[in-house]
Amino acid sequence: MNRVYLDHAATTKPDQRVLEAMLAVYKEDWGNPSSIYLEGQQARRWIDQSRDRCAALLEVESDELLFTSGGTESDNAAIRGVAFAQRELGLGTHIVTSQIEHHAVLHAVEQLEKEGFEATYLPVDEQGIIQMDTLADSIREDTILLSLMLANNEVGSLQPVQNAAEVAREKNPHIVIHSDAVQGVGAVDIRPSVLNVDLLTLAGHKFYGPKGIGLLYIRQGTPWEPFVLGGGQEKERRGGTENVAGIVGFAVAFDLALREVEKKNTEIQKLRNRLLYEIPELVPDTVITGPVDPALRLPNNFSCCFRNVEGESVLLSLDMIEVAASSGSACTTGALEPSHVLTAMGVDNDLAHSSLRLTLGNETTNDEIEYILEKLPSIIERLRALAPDLS
Repeated sequence: MNRVYLDHAATTKPDQRVLEAMLAVYKEDWGNPSSIYLEGQQARRWIDQSRDRCAALLEVESDELLFTSGGTESDNAAIRGVAFAQRELGLGTHIVTSQIEHHAVLHAVEQLEKEGFEATYLPVDEQGIIQMDTLADSIREDTILLSLMLANNEVGSLQPVQNAAEVAREKNPHIVIHSDAVQGVGAVDIRPSVLNVDLLTLAGHKFYGPKGIGLLYIRQGTPWEPFVLGGGQEKERRGGTENVAGIVGFAVAFDLALREVEKKNTEIQKLRNRLLYEIPELVPDTVITGPVDPALRLPNNFSCCFRNVEGESVLLSLDMIEVAASSGSACTTGALEPSHVLTAMGVDNDLAHSSLRLTLGNETTNDEIEYILEKLPSIIERLRALAPDLS
């Protein structure tokens, strides 16, 4: 068996067509897009065309899109940019988010608390989903921002962003809605008009594009202040010479990701469902984490915990048989603390330390899933035998 890659939530292999488009830019149109001479204007055209392409796919205006260095910068720019702009308008200092957001959101909000803002972190149920009544109770007159991820990177739970936006705006019409939709591209509808959001975060490397490039949608008229200062790039919204090849690669990957979405998701979900339903039958004391209902979960995400096993040992054992997997967020690999997502869902610390996440991709095959189902039970059995008193 060749290497089996089942960590697509962490990153994806760039599509060959993306690489070819980027290479052409590196070779032929490497100029600085801020320059007025030919080389610069050729590079500028690539940026403009890519922005228009992304805008058409999102059904928004090109001027509403801001290219960034990735999802983390987009999240930070959205949250800090709105927070300071809203406070400047005298509308308040209260921010609402959930307990299971990516750390790019949570740490940004925590930093704002040190700078005079207030925050409410919404709890989630055992499936990792917020409740509308709890959200409604959290919205105040001085609430200026709601940041709610579309899909969780660890357990795949889909948040009711559209409903949340409606509830929040009904309580406070001045509130701004942001969603981290990094995990949602190619899996669910991410158009801002559908989600009813004012800001939207995307990252290229999550859908077979390059690393180091992201996108932030900012609805026209949304109170927002620039985050990265410097030159006048991105219409004075983000300083720094643009990553032209990365922007082109992002646009190509984004376009490819939204083609035949339903067909790809149907095939991937069938494979994922084998893990979801067969692993608990094959491995005793398996606890599924996240929604069991496929309608509430990303189609490529499987996550669980195994009682009396350390998750790190499972990952190392899988790696030894040529399988790449994760115990949760790739951004927290090596952390000694249990997953904040699982903790928020009510999973006890010992069980949370045994988590496994398998996320499928476009090239995942049935043979690879068969391989996992064949090998995983003996791995868990062996590890439990080595640590019989771990519980």
